[in-house]
Amino acid sequence: MAKKVTVVSTGSWGTALACTLDKNGYDVRLWSYLEREAEALIRDRENKEFLPGVPIPESIDITTDMSCTRGSEIVVFAVPSKFVRDRARDFAPYIDEGAVVVNVAKGLEEGSLMFLSDVIKEEIPQCRTAVLSGPSHAEEVGRCLPTTCVAASEDIEAARMVQDIFMNSYFRIYVNDDIKGVQLGGALKNLIALAAGVCDGIGFGDNAKAALMTRGLTEITRLGVKMGAKAETFSGLTGVGDLIVTCTSRHSRNRQAGILIGKGKSLDKVLEEVHMVVEGVNTAAAALALSEKYNVEMPITKEINNVLFKGKDPKQAVSDLMSRDKTHEIDRYR
Repeated sequence: MAKKVTVVSTGSWGTALACTLDKNGYDVRLWSYLEREAEALIRDRENKEFLPGVPIPESIDITTDMSCTRGSEIVVFAVPSKFVRDRARDFAPYIDEGAVVVNVAKGLEEGSLMFLSDVIKEEIPQCRTAVLSGPSHAEEVGRCLPTTCVAASEDIEAARMVQDIFMNSYFRIYVNDDIKGVQLGGALKNLIALAAGVCDGIGFGDNAKAALMTRGLTEITRLGVKMGAKAETFSGLTGVGDLIVTCTSRHSRNRQAGILIGKGKSLDKVLEEVHMVVEGVNTAAAALALSEKYNVEMPITKEINNVLFKGKDPKQAVSDLMSRDKTHEIDRYR
């Protein structure tokens, strides 16, 4: 009998991962928060709103019943970062002892500044936690295009379980025990992608974007090392790899939102137009708070917060970044 796996949330990423697990031969449950959404997915066998063009196999059981996680060795949390604690609390009574809960959202919890894996562990103490992250647009995974990600956990056997269930001919998974670095890279690259989109929206060129991405990675690495992550993690798939794809791809919601901001639209209008979760906006304040907590200089993070929440003109933010005091690249990296 195929092992049972449950995917919590029917956004684009949750749907794509559910289809991948079904292709890999697992007994897949896909949980939806809304009854009308579940009914539409069952009727259409396609997520027309978030992942159009990707058929959902009949073998995937779509449900709104939270008890669907019972008996699942692995439960995949694909909910937006700001809802992770609520969903973890809701599902806690239905998660089996020792089950691996895999978070695939990329963000931090605002207020507590906690990693999402720690939020899940706090609410579901009986589970083992892992994360799946890397340069991975749902639109491409859903269409079986080659993609490579990282399964990370302090419990390396849990990471290997995640590797085993997801890996196939088009979806390659590496393991990593640096769960802090993997999560921080995935969360903070969204801010840099917002900034990269702003540059595109203003009309700046490739030079500006390359500099922004490089210095953005420096900021992420600097904070990560201060928080106990491994520097080499940020040179890998969940650091520079995820940064590249999110800053350059037409699929990137964060870049798309940044482009609209760079063209002069308000944040409220941007979020309405994008019509999907823009994790960089949800993570921006937490990233700035972490930089202050750990006394790490993160000028790009500071300026994107000013643009998002203080109404600063994007061109002025770029000008202020360019006119900062002269310094030495390597010394600043350290």
